[in-house]
Amino acid sequence: MLDLGRLEDLPQAYRGQLESLNLVPLWPSLRSVLPPDLPTRRTQPVHWPYQALRPLLMQAGELTPIEKSERRVLALANPGHGLERMQASAAMYLGMQLLLPGEWAPSHRHTPNAIRMVVEGEGAWTTVDGEQCPMSRGDLILTPTGAWHEHGHDGARPVVWLDVLDLPLVHFLEASYHVQGQRQRVAPGHGDRGYARGGVVPTRVFGRSRKAWPMLRYPWADARAALLSLAQDRPGLEPVQVTYVNPETGGDAQAILGFYALMLRPGQTLRLPARSPATVFHQIEGESEVTVETGTFAMDNADTCCAPGFAPITLRNRSAREPAFLFVADEAPLHRKLGLYEERR
Repeated sequence: MLDLGRLEDLPQAYRGQLESLNLVPLWPSLRSVLPPDLPTRRTQPVHWPYQALRPLLMQAGELTPIEKSERRVLALANPGHGLERMQASAAMYLGMQLLLPGEWAPSHRHTPNAIRMVVEGEGAWTTVDGEQCPMSRGDLILTPTGAWHEHGHDGARPVVWLDVLDLPLVHFLEASYHVQGQRQRVAPGHGDRGYARGGVVPTRVFGRSRKAWPMLRYPWADARAALLSLAQDRPGLEPVQVTYVNPETGGDAQAILGFYALMLRPGQTLRLPARSPATVFHQIEGESEVTVETGTFAMDNADTCCAPGFAPITLRNRSAREPAFLFVADEAPLHRKLGLYEERR
């Protein structure tokens, strides 16, 4: 490899002149920003077991009232990026959020896109731009950039959900902020009812919906049924996976991150190609095993793990009798928009 020299090889006086003019010689650092063959990846394979995390989240509910926290969340931080940065990958933030019975998390809006993947509990709801979305286990709920949203809980037991945001990217772009609002008035209409069947959308005489994101709630019951139907209809299909999409355009459900539901047949092992985007797996039902590079995570109910980009991944259903269902989030839409998406087999 070509020796590009070191910064220390340059005379101190010359370096001082460069510094005084806010100039930096590229060649000593070229290999760190343009490494050969593979990019430098700070994202590490990480596993967050829910049974270890949950007691700490419940304790947070005892220690901090919602009035003092606004959003009671434990961030799932990747040590490769530094815990203080609270990010799971270069573009993804993850957090486990707790809402207790009778609580209300006030309305606000922010520039990062967010989704909620419901982990446990019943009786809570999220209102997004006037549409009230009930929250049941496995449901995916969107809160797109700039959308007013608030959370409330009318049930009897704690509700927990997984937040996934593109916060690290928006923060890096110096575009991250939020605005407080008033309690929303609930409007009639539910996107998940208007778009309840695949292949058909509401007829609009004057074109598409005026909403950029016409469907906000994707019920787990529908996604699960779609996976089971797909597996039954195509027994030779290796990856049984569906993508959460905008029902009006067929594009990704959000602009920056991609979201999917994946089913592993009983005893199935699935080897995924190494891809450029980082990937997050969250166990909705069953028990699986996720092998990332040389490490293996045993995934139980509500566990979450992260895999860096360009890492080969193997998924295995640990049960020989029952299917396993995983929620998947990745940075693929961002990579495709930037022309960076890549697969290596």
